[in-house]
This record gives sequence, structure tokens and C-alpha cells, in this order.
Amino acid sequence: MSAFHKLIAQLRAALEQTPAREPPHPAPDGATAPLAPAARRAELVSAFTREFAAVRGEFLGIHAPEEIPAKVVELARSLGALAVAIGAGVTLDFEPIARALEAARLAAVRCNPKAAKAPADHAPPLRDRIAQADLGVVEADAAIASTGTLAVVGRPASPSSLTLTPPANLIIFHADRVTADLAAAIAALGAEPFVKNRVAMITGPSRTADIEKMIVIGVHGPRRLFAIAAWPREDRAANERR
Repeated sequence: MSAFHKLIAQLRAALEQTPAREPPHPAPDGATAPLAPAARRAELVSAFTREFAAVRGEFLGIHAPEEIPAKVVELARSLGALAVAIGAGVTLDFEPIARALEAARLAAVRCNPKAAKAPADHAPPLRDRIAQADLGVVEADAAIASTGTLAVVGRPASPSSLTLTPPANLIIFHADRVTADLAAAIAALGAEPFVKNRVAMITGPSRTADIEKMIVIGVHGPRRLFAIAAWPREDRAANERR
């Protein structure tokens, strides 16, 4: 059996063996329970950042949720971005990010209909405004330590175009949602997201190779990929005391 077929068999087994989970606790846009054991979070985040850098991702550090809006503004300014498209958070509230961008006189394109302002008359469709944004910001449903991969489930409030059309992406992941490998991520997320939604497994910036095997960045998606790990201060302090 080839390595590819072994991987497919492992993924099928993970999905088939996933037990029924309790309904998720209330949180922004259907957040679910932690995926990573608390005692392993530091180890998994460290492994993820190493692999993420190996696939040309740019890691912007570990920050408390309240620090992230300022980091997004800082990144947008460094990229010369004028418009930033923002999805709904999975475990985090992304509205403070939108407000911070607007306070910095940058355009925030909200995709969450609950938070979005009524569009002006004759405003372009949302998909066009996302395509015209210089930076897309989403929260990952899971991060995979072994490959530096970010799993992002497409939803109406966080459409898949956010990770496809802007030239740069910032993907934020919560420290308690890092899994060891792909099979563990799929088992933790369960089959439902894969059946009902588009799930993007993002490993580094978009790249392709022509017939001469020359790698080209950014042909089918963002040319640059950034990531931030969200880790509440009190949770991080508790982990360090263990």
C-alpha cells in the first residue's frame, strides 16, 4: 500500500471512529470546544511554528486576544493595505479587529452579516469587495503541528474567498486548537464540517510549478501567509506553572 493510500485509510478510520460530541458551548459563530490537551499546548504550538516557517509562512507571535487588533493594524500598515476583509471568529470576537482598523482609517470589509454595516447604495457585491481587499483575516478551526497547516472551514460569515482572493492572508488560531497531525484534526473536528462546508487545508502561501518545475508563488491564492496564535494571558500563565 502506498503512503498516499495509507493516509487515506488513516483519515477514513479517524472519521469513522469519531464519537458523537456534545453540542458546542456558545461562542462567536459556532465555536467548538478545545481540541488540544492543555498540558501539550506549548509543545504543539512550538512544533506548528517551526513547520509553518518551513513552508514559508510568517509567524507573528503568540498574543493575548486583546492584543490582536493592534497587531492586525500593524500588519495592514506594513503591507500598505487600504482595505482588510474580515470573517467571523471561531473562538474569538473579530469585531474589535474591525473597529481597530476603522480607527486607523483603514477600510474593514465585514463578512459576518450580524456585524456588517448596511452596504451603501450601488456598493459592489461582498465577493467583489473581498477580492479588492489587500488582506484577508480569518480564524482557523484547527492548526496542525506536524505540517504547519491551518484548517479553515468556509461559512456564510467567513466565506472561502477570504483565503483565496486577497493577496495576503492572516490566519489566527487559538492555542487550544492545535492538533498533532491531520488525522487528529479531522477526528477532532468530526465529519460534519467536511460534509456541509468547504474545508481549506492551507500549508504556506499559494504555490504552483510549471512544466519546468519552477515554483511560482501566488498564482492560485495569496502570495503571503501570516499567522498569529491567540493564547489568553491567564491560560498561558497556568500552563507555565504546570
